[in-house]
Amino acid sequence: MRFAAAVDSLVKVPLASHEKAALVDFTFNVGSKNLQTSTLLKLLNAGDYAGAANEFPKWNLASGKVMPGLVKRRARERSLFLTGTWT
Repeated sequence: MRFAAAVDSLVKVPLASHEKAALVDFTFNVGSKNLQTSTLLKLLNAGDYAGAANEFPKWNLASGKVMPGLVKRRARERSLFLTGTWT
C-alpha cells in the first residue's frame, strides 16, 4: 500500500482507477522518489495526461541498458493508463 499512498500524495489531479493502477505499478517498479522527480509526474500534475502517458516508455533502462522486459512493462503500463487495458 505504500506505493498507492505515494501516488495519492504526489498526484494533484483527478485519476481514474485505471490511471492510478498504472501509476502504482510504475511506482512499485521505479520507486516513489523517482516518480516524485519525474517528468511524467510534472506533466500529469499540469493536466497533460497524454504527455504523461508518453513518458512511460522512457523508463526502459537498467544499468544504462535498454531492457526488453522494461520496454514491455512500460508499454503495458501506458496502455493501462490510457485505456484501462493491460495489453
